[in-house]
Amino acid sequence: MSLSEFGAAVRRLREHTEPAGGPRAAGRRVRGLRREELAELAGVSADYLRRLEQGRRHPSAGVVTALARALRLGRADYERLCALAGYAAVDGHVPREAGAAAMRLLERFDDTPAFLVDAAWNVVAVNGAWLALGSGAVTGTARDWNVAWRTFCDARPEIDRTDDHQAGFRAVLAARLRDAHLRYPGDASLAELVDELRSASRSFDLLWRTPKTVSTYENRAVFRHPDGAAIALDGTLLEVPGDDLMAVVLTAAPGSADAARLGEVVRAAGGPAVVRVGQTGPG
Repeated sequence: MSLSEFGAAVRRLREHTEPAGGPRAAGRRVRGLRREELAELAGVSADYLRRLEQGRRHPSAGVVTALARALRLGRADYERLCALAGYAAVDGHVPREAGAAAMRLLERFDDTPAFLVDAAWNVVAVNGAWLALGSGAVTGTARDWNVAWRTFCDARPEIDRTDDHQAGFRAVLAARLRDAHLRYPGDASLAELVDELRSASRSFDLLWRTPKTVSTYENRAVFRHPDGAAIALDGTLLEVPGDDLMAVVLTAAPGSADAARLGEVVRAAGGPAVVRVGQTGPG
């Protein structure tokens, strides 16, 4: 546990929390909540909060909860704050259900391949355009729908990346899993997934032991359709914070041959707009 990380997280959250009355409340000249305002809401002194943000004090579990309430944190941010302070939040498990809003988001990408994953990289829903690519065939193994497992331990021959893009994608997966492991310390299935990945993949184990800082998600892959066509697509990661999910959206360069081929493949496939998928194994 790093007190400096906890302090930095509190300050970042404070600076992004709107005060009562909105960000343009009368007379305000600072972004987010003032330190004195958060201290009053949480029932601590401003000096104590300053020391917390500087990494000079270790908060109690009660103070962490009070700060979370004052900052109006969602479940995921609350659990991460608890983990940074060295505490396990009650019922700290990875949410695995996509709400109605998340499903509607997926439906909006009707001509663009997209799918939803939880914090452990389990696919929870895919859209018709993703299915049209024909690159998500299941094999009947326990973790068919886990992106990290498929990437490190069961790579699909119909999805091809350059060495640089593969290395970048793997770094993102490992970094996101480390963050999820920190936010959900009590999730046994997540811990089991990480243990098995470390045992089965030397590259994952190395990334886990010597993590890389990943600031952005950039990924390009060539998807080989069953009819033999190759379509190069760029991956973008969108956060769905209410459900602690991520949407992976795959797009082709506008006006390119890849975009034209993608359109043909999606139009020819038809099928449902969105399909929920389940995980047959832990993690």
